[in-house]
Amino acid sequence: MERKSLFTRGPMRYDVCVMTRRAQAPLRRRGRAACVALLAAGLVSCRDRAPAEPTAPPAKVEPMSSGQTASAAVRPSATASATPRWVIPDRVWFEGGAMGTHVAFAGYTTETVDKAGVRAAFEAALAEIKRVELLMTTWRDDSDVSRINAAAGKAPVKVSEETFAVVKQSIHAGDISEGTFDITFEALHGLWKFDEDLDPHPPSAKDIKARLPLLDYKAIKIDESARTVMITKPGMKIGLGGIAKGYAVDMAAKVLEKAGLKSYFVQAGGDLLARGNKPDGSPWSAGIRDPRGGPSQYFAKILLQDHAFSTAGDYERGYVVGGKRYHHIIDPRTGYPATACRSVTIWAPTAFLADEIDDAVFILGPEKGLALVESIDGVGAVIVDAKNKIHVSKRLQGLVQIVALPTDGI
Repeated sequence: MERKSLFTRGPMRYDVCVMTRRAQAPLRRRGRAACVALLAAGLVSCRDRAPAEPTAPPAKVEPMSSGQTASAAVRPSATASATPRWVIPDRVWFEGGAMGTHVAFAGYTTETVDKAGVRAAFEAALAEIKRVELLMTTWRDDSDVSRINAAAGKAPVKVSEETFAVVKQSIHAGDISEGTFDITFEALHGLWKFDEDLDPHPPSAKDIKARLPLLDYKAIKIDESARTVMITKPGMKIGLGGIAKGYAVDMAAKVLEKAGLKSYFVQAGGDLLARGNKPDGSPWSAGIRDPRGGPSQYFAKILLQDHAFSTAGDYERGYVVGGKRYHHIIDPRTGYPATACRSVTIWAPTAFLADEIDDAVFILGPEKGLALVESIDGVGAVIVDAKNKIHVSKRLQGLVQIVALPTDGI
């Protein structure tokens, strides 16, 4: 029996790494998971399995076979360490599922946290992601988001502090992105079929036009003092799938920090956060998938320390009909898939911030998208536009290494 995800993000973005795979939950991408690979950690971003533990002392780049992910190409050193010789950090891997996507953790033991302690911390962090899911999913009638949708056009709904904060930030994201980030995308759910119900037949222009009046984030009203959220127009709905996973990743990181971990990463689909350095003092390394290449191909890599990555790509969920690609990143201004980019990777201080920006930049395109990125402190971007040209924002110039030209194609 196929398991349905409790968390859907609608047609704006999905975290699925195989474009035509049907039996995936709505968010298993932005999947949005094969977009970013933690190379130095041995992270598998589009395989639901842990990589083999490193066996060679020094880290090195190994030739990749056709079935090997980019993340498995570089192995961390199991012996090199900046800590005292009598404390040899051990690498611990842990994985699970939440929010309809694969969740992975990797980290190292410390002087005070042994393997059992690291694993316990990872289990607690996964439980934290699932807790956030229950607050913000649209697959449960008793979640905050479902209660807001049920009361659309009727009354304000009091919600948790966390849901209120995420909705408030979502409205802000809409304001700064010319409305390209719009959590009322939920009204398009079921029209474009890129989920487990994948149907390679675009909806009619008439059906799209009929739904467009239900997309308007400005119809969401919040009351700070009462901590309520209201959708003023009947029939409208919201979905937090385009931002809540990033928030959940940040919350999981707080659990790990409280547990005493100093070097780790958290990945939920394509939303990823790395903290600290590896035991030898070097930062983590992340790879960005080639949007027209295979799941194991990447065209760029970057050193990653105390920052998050989130990628939106048109290859994650979609199909090609009549020589044209249709995909899951929908421009809420038109109701059709955005066409200005092939992939956008956002580098930001938090996963929450990265998650809210990547789709907007994808829809805005390189010129306006980079302007938005440069206007936000600590944020950078790597963009592959519709013509297969690479754009690197100012903050990432000198930090990003282009290792190959992206593959061309539809």
